[in-house]
Amino acid sequence: MIHHPGLLRTAPLQGETTSSLICRIASRYGMEAKALRSCWHWRNHQPKHEGGACRADAEVLLNAAGRQRLAGLCGMEEDVLARALPSWEEEDAKLPAEKDGVPAAAWRIGGSVAGPVAFGCRLCAARRTGTAVRVVRYAPRWERVCVRHGRWLLDADANQPLEHLDLRGLPEAVAAQRRWVSLSWRAVRAGAEPERVFALAQAVVARWWEQALHWEREKIWPWRLHQVAGGDAGGDLERWRIVGRDAVVFPEVVAVADALLDPGMAELVWVDSGAGQPRALPADGMFCRRLGERLGRGWLGPLAAADHGGPLIAWMGSVIRLRRGAGGPAGRPAGYDNDPWWLRQEHQAATMAGQLRVLGKEKKAPGSGTMWRAAVPAEQRRLITSAIDSAEELLLQLRGVQTGPTSDVARRLLRGLGHSAGLIENAWKRTAVAAVNGGVPLEEVARWVHMPVKVLREMLTAGGQEDDS
Repeated sequence: MIHHPGLLRTAPLQGETTSSLICRIASRYGMEAKALRSCWHWRNHQPKHEGGACRADAEVLLNAAGRQRLAGLCGMEEDVLARALPSWEEEDAKLPAEKDGVPAAAWRIGGSVAGPVAFGCRLCAARRTGTAVRVVRYAPRWERVCVRHGRWLLDADANQPLEHLDLRGLPEAVAAQRRWVSLSWRAVRAGAEPERVFALAQAVVARWWEQALHWEREKIWPWRLHQVAGGDAGGDLERWRIVGRDAVVFPEVVAVADALLDPGMAELVWVDSGAGQPRALPADGMFCRRLGERLGRGWLGPLAAADHGGPLIAWMGSVIRLRRGAGGPAGRPAGYDNDPWWLRQEHQAATMAGQLRVLGKEKKAPGSGTMWRAAVPAEQRRLITSAIDSAEELLLQLRGVQTGPTSDVARRLLRGLGHSAGLIENAWKRTAVAAVNGGVPLEEVARWVHMPVKVLREMLTAGGQEDDS
């Protein structure tokens, strides 16, 4: 126990979690953090990951007496701590009233207190404090590049050992962070909240990231991924695609945000929609074509235009409705009609922590963790993609055949829908075969397609599609 509080001054780092500061104070006194935490009366247990490991993003909330105790231990004024620690004045119902005078503390998960939590740069911490210890701080994803040391600072909420990725071979990531500063001011001037603009751009690019496994012409992201993985991500590609995603795609996220804030790009959306003469958005529209060019991928435009269920098309729809003065789809939240930055929950980019949890569960099931590209031959993947694309194109064409005599319209619609249904059935059968041949148990595949195992087995073997092995 410390008998002379404040003997060694420990200054907080800007945005640091209170829990991180307590750990650094303990380190300065040569103590275990657990021993120093005995200075407070704890109202609950420290958060842990599934499996028992302590969470790096665990946060501490203190009552008035508890804050006074911490100020004394680190030898700093309370107003200094209040400016540096985002959680300093946060309250918690578990803490006793101030009049009790008992230094009390309660554990929380940092993300629920003051936003995303990331690891700090140890080299920067050493430069400020003289000791290269772990630091955990609140940091949005557009502030994850340590420009001085060329590092991408990773989320602290995932149960994985890395604190940062090396960006010294990716100067475009450092440049993107500098570019974002001016973009955030542009967003404010345009009446948009920068964090919402970034979240939408990230959702767009994260969706492309998942689709890019099928993009034979995408060369930039694979090269970057190998760079941040230390030269070769092939040994554990699934994990590296999760851990490295945000760093690898960061330049494109900033570029997409730039495009979405550009009034000229919004004008292209309006022209593509037919302006005063409404029409379905074309696959070769000027907006998506120009967007691909701005990203250095001239071939991306048609792929982006065909992603009808994604956040980019949703943004385009909002832009069009605003220009037309029309309302949005029924059942949407208030403000949806007039808010192009509103991001549906299903469009939000999956977090690294969430994806790693899913990956861990998949690897416990035999075969289910196999990479799709490794398990499924390229020719089979092309056939599946072709069937889906053909069905999608046909369904788009059917939108324009709803005029004329009832019998003619019905005939064209039913024939077209029947053909589309056949293409979709062909695609799901081929996908089911690929999954089974890739090692996924037939029982799991049957559950995914809502079909009895026996029926699915007979259906696949009847066409000679299930591998004999």
